[in-house]
Amino acid sequence: MTLRSASDTVAAGRSTKIAIRDAAVKLFSAKGFEQSSLREVADAVGITKASLYYHYASKLDLLLAIIDPILDHVRAVVENLDEVPHDADGIRTVLRTYLRGLIAHRDAGGLIMRDTAAIVNAMVDRYPDLIDNSQVLRDWLAGPDASDAAKLRASAALEMIRVALVSKELVPGADDTLVETTLLDAATSVLTA
Repeated sequence: MTLRSASDTVAAGRSTKIAIRDAAVKLFSAKGFEQSSLREVADAVGITKASLYYHYASKLDLLLAIIDPILDHVRAVVENLDEVPHDADGIRTVLRTYLRGLIAHRDAGGLIMRDTAAIVNAMVDRYPDLIDNSQVLRDWLAGPDASDAAKLRASAALEMIRVALVSKELVPGADDTLVETTLLDAATSVLTA
């Protein structure tokens, strides 16, 4: 008989939770959120539906587990803006940090492209936070006492960076390094135009 420690049990639970999330991303991206069932997700992981419910109470909770890390990343970038000087190096650092977080979530790109309605519905409670954080980031990039042109360039730069989320769908062969260098260069070029 093998005894498992509490930390082993927690680690196993965490890895199962990640496996469920990863299977859901693939399934939701391929079939769509509404067309996918939790039974299919459980089968893809090799667990029972009851085990899946232990980790995620509903399909919506599972969708939020895919989206929330992206929103948390944006929030973290905004929370640290005060520590970064608003100069060329600081701006590039902020854009790179934002971009790298989005690249880390490229696997959700297919879902975001194919199931915008499901994403919007899931984010109803989170939408104000997303908009507020995006506005703070946009204002910071535009700079103090920004002109309308600077605000537009900051908005355009952020849109370029957000392409990272759907880059696997748009350019499946592009690796993370290519996505990062291309989009970072494009965004900084827009800001300095």
